[in-house]
Amino acid sequence: MLIVALVLLLVLGVGLFAGWQFGRSGSTGTGTSTQPGSSVASVQTQSEQVAATFKPSVVQINITTQKGGGLGSGTIIDNRGYIVTNNHVVEGAKQIQVELYDGTILPAQLTGTDPPDDLAVIKITPPQHMAVATIGDSSQLKVAEYVMAIGNPLGITQTVTSGIVSALGRNVPAGPDVEILGAIQTDAAINPGNSGGALVDLKGDLIGVPTLTIINPEFNSPASGVGFAIPSSRVKLIVPQLINTGSVTHTGRASLGVSVGTVDPTVAAQANLPVDYGALIVSVTPNGPAASAGLQPNDVIVQVDNKQIMDVASLGDALASKSPGDTVTVKAYRGNQQMTFNVKLGELQVAG
Repeated sequence: MLIVALVLLLVLGVGLFAGWQFGRSGSTGTGTSTQPGSSVASVQTQSEQVAATFKPSVVQINITTQKGGGLGSGTIIDNRGYIVTNNHVVEGAKQIQVELYDGTILPAQLTGTDPPDDLAVIKITPPQHMAVATIGDSSQLKVAEYVMAIGNPLGITQTVTSGIVSALGRNVPAGPDVEILGAIQTDAAINPGNSGGALVDLKGDLIGVPTLTIINPEFNSPASGVGFAIPSSRVKLIVPQLINTGSVTHTGRASLGVSVGTVDPTVAAQANLPVDYGALIVSVTPNGPAASAGLQPNDVIVQVDNKQIMDVASLGDALASKSPGDTVTVKAYRGNQQMTFNVKLGELQVAG
């Protein structure tokens, strides 16, 4: 979990957020570089080549809503004209226009959205010689690997910022019912308008979709160099579903197959529970993972594998790092007795 004092904020390019200025972070490490000058020059040359090659596939997305206008970024990922972006970039849009690398402006249609992952796909009629990005493999990324963020911060088109992969596998809350699973943390500057754009490795592949940054509430300003991108592994899972059907049926998210509520001292006293923390099972899905393992309504989950469960949120965090088909050890109270269950996780179903 991220430090509680930091609040995650979507990097929107509209309304209130349009005035934010996010400073580009720089490395302030105390170690001395042992990298030969020729290697540094090689990386520099490689990054210049990647930026020049990749930028034509990045577009600016302009939307019109009932509240006004907004902008974000997107990346062309299919020669049929499909563009991946963030859901929050196009949410509520009445009209969508796309500005290509050469300044051409085209109308776009919404193909599908996946709000829980903050992903969306829009489509344009592909012009001749349209650039198309290659989606890479984010599972192969390493911490400290060099990356670039390409997008349209504050409407300044085709902007490239650079940095490194700061951390991998972050599960990041990004709004009500939105969580970025396995997010890539980077210090490449992500500014308003970058949302939905491209995080690119030195192979020239799209390995993430820049989505949010952190605001430090103590100073009401961005925490320098702390941005997050949706990994390309999620893009590869979600985007083909949006293209084919307009919605998501295969979430790839692990599920216990239970409905739960948070246990606190008040709830514990009212329900005469043995503990004043945990996740109280309200109902179980018939023949689902929890039911098959023997869990029942009114059981209180207090641990999943080695993670203590204090409330519903921590149960969600524990499951976010798991995949359907994984087996987890669940400790729960039934009355005054603590019991242990081995649960083979299912897949979270789409609400609706």
